[in-house]
Amino acid sequence: MKILGVCGSPRKGATEYALRQALEAAAAEGCETELILLRGKKIAPCCHCNLCLKDKTCVRCVAYKDDMMDLYDKFYDADGYILASPVYEMNVSPQICAFFSRFRPTWQLKTTAPDFFTNKLGAAMSVGMARNGGQEKTNDALIAFLMTMGITTISGPAGAYNGALLHAYDQYRAVETVMEDTAGLENARAIARKMARMLLKKI
Repeated sequence: MKILGVCGSPRKGATEYALRQALEAAAAEGCETELILLRGKKIAPCCHCNLCLKDKTCVRCVAYKDDMMDLYDKFYDADGYILASPVYEMNVSPQICAFFSRFRPTWQLKTTAPDFFTNKLGAAMSVGMARNGGQEKTNDALIAFLMTMGITTISGPAGAYNGALLHAYDQYRAVETVMEDTAGLENARAIARKMARMLLKKI
């Protein structure tokens, strides 16, 4: 079983660090893991041209030839997903938003193979500079994408009902300050462990 971590941060910092911690916890349970960093990738947002819907066999965007093309197979082949984003204006980052928008072609996949995503699991985690700075809203947006795909979302332990909410209070010392959020990091690890155990049918 493979869990794919998708980091939507445009910077190397707290979000990537926290996601790596979660993936390490999943790997310790016996799952294969892979990290996708959207940082530095060229992913154009969907322009709603509908070319992907006109071609009934299309499961990838045909309007652009950019870095997204290498990510479709990784996404389709995974069994679980941990989506991570920093909080940008009470929402997800532009990078992960563009990534999400390019999955319009999955409409074809879900109509021809309606159970394709049924047994896949997903979870959300976000990092904000303020303790209550939009993490829940950001996680809601991440979960909305998972639900749109038909992916079963999982919650965390008590207090992490819609995913892990992390706090990195100093943007210039993001990793150091998120490391101080021991409860947030443990929630991220707990969610990843739960996902791994469910995929491996340990629970």
